[in-house]
Amino acid sequence: MKTIILTTMLLSTTINTLLGQEKRVPASSGRGEYIEVEKNVKLHVTDIGEGQPIVLIHGWPLSDEMYEYQYQALALKGFRVIGITLRGFGKSDRPYGKYDFDVFSDDIKVVLEKLKIKNAVLGGFSMGGAVVIHYITKYNAEHISKLALFGAAAPSFKKRDGYPYGISDADAAGLILATKTSRQDLIASFGASFPAKEGNISKNVEKWLENINLEAWPYAVTHSMMALCDIDLRADLPKIKIPVAIFHGTQDKLCDFVFAEQLHQGIKNSYIVKFENSGHALFVEEVEKFNSELEKFAKK
Repeated sequence: MKTIILTTMLLSTTINTLLGQEKRVPASSGRGEYIEVEKNVKLHVTDIGEGQPIVLIHGWPLSDEMYEYQYQALALKGFRVIGITLRGFGKSDRPYGKYDFDVFSDDIKVVLEKLKIKNAVLGGFSMGGAVVIHYITKYNAEHISKLALFGAAAPSFKKRDGYPYGISDADAAGLILATKTSRQDLIASFGASFPAKEGNISKNVEKWLENINLEAWPYAVTHSMMALCDIDLRADLPKIKIPVAIFHGTQDKLCDFVFAEQLHQGIKNSYIVKFENSGHALFVEEVEKFNSELEKFAKK
């Protein structure tokens, strides 16, 4: 009799367990954290919220983590916010090969296609600003309806004939050499130059950004900087036909405010949003203004 009772109880427990498993509703939305862009190469993607897509590309040598204070804020405003980490940076794969603007643009296109993104606002910070300009002109703004540039290292990060802005050839060579010989010191010096002035961002935020920078693969750090110093986007600016918002800190020490003026001059349907109290770190120095201006631009 005891055996029968125990068997019945065991069967009952098993049935209830199985029924409970069948009833469980998946907690995730089904969106993957990694997207394969080519064989054996996956990019890390942050993808939260519902609604109109805002796609964000990080700067050098950051990752999609830099937009921590944009993701939830914009998702709460009714947007689907997607941050893509370029190959070689952050948690994305780091294959040996090319790290130039064609590769970055091709990768972005694959992600947008796989996520079935349409009419997105595409934003890029610093080097990412140059990347998204190249994407828009290479692919004729496919999947994208608006472009936002944040402290963009464009139209040229380096001085050229007829363009007396940016760094010199000698400084570019020194910067590239430093990525191979004193990367940690270079990143620390960049961190000190990020805000308009000391105290604009806390030491903890400065350390957080430095840690993200140090996560990047050194090879990608060097070769993407070489690509940035090589690229000249001036001739591409008139090809941009979609609306463009240019966010730029007036006290930017790394990408002078004159870059914003040159971009505005070259892109017909554009306007500048000045961040009077910011340097290069406008996305954290004036985070509320940054988020509200991006929301306003997306809803126009």
